Amino acid sequence: MATNITWHNSHVTRLDREQHLNQRGVTLWFTGLSGSGKSTIATALERELLQHHKKATYVLDGDNIRHGLCSDLGFGPADRQENIRRIGEVCNLFKDAGIIVLAAFVSPYKEDRDKVRSLLETEDGINNFLEIYVQASVATCEERDPKGLYKRARSGEIPNFTGISAPFEAPENPEVVLKSGEKSVEECVAQLITYLKDGGYLSVHE
Repeated sequence: MATNITWHNSHVTRLDREQHLNQRGVTLWFTGLSGSGKSTIATALERELLQHHKKATYVLDGDNIRHGLCSDLGFGPADRQENIRRIGEVCNLFKDAGIIVLAAFVSPYKEDRDKVRSLLETEDGINNFLEIYVQASVATCEERDPKGLYKRARSGEIPNFTGISAPFEAPENPEVVLKSGEKSVEECVAQLITYLKDGGYLSVHE
């Protein structure tokens, strides 16, 4: 990092933005195998929050991010680590803006997810990082295989594929476990809405 730079504070605070939006800035970090339903659930939750709760949200999708911000990165361990680091910084900006971020990334390494958690945590007593484990077995994800990636990985066409030729470190203590191999998308969304309501993320009292 350059040393001749100084953070310029705004006259508008995070609390100002949250009170204006009547919501807490928070990141829901969806982690799980490819095909587990991370992006499908995240986009369904985004629609529910906007249409029925009038909340400002944004989905950060793993493939979408690699079209722009992380288009220079591959899928080896070092590039995966840098990919998650960049996304964490984006989530931190959204948090300050008071936006509910729905970040859907395989993010297979616990260390990388923990770094994002540490980045987003503050001293306000509120959890700004919610780890959402979208739980489905390799067999279930491979049976779904919506993008045909597992077939290509099995044939050796895609190296470093999580769950096949690369590891996935499951969360040890996630805030929410979505059993997407058993539950419908609607049931998963309802579970998350309840969690957000109970946690006070969908309203701010001045």
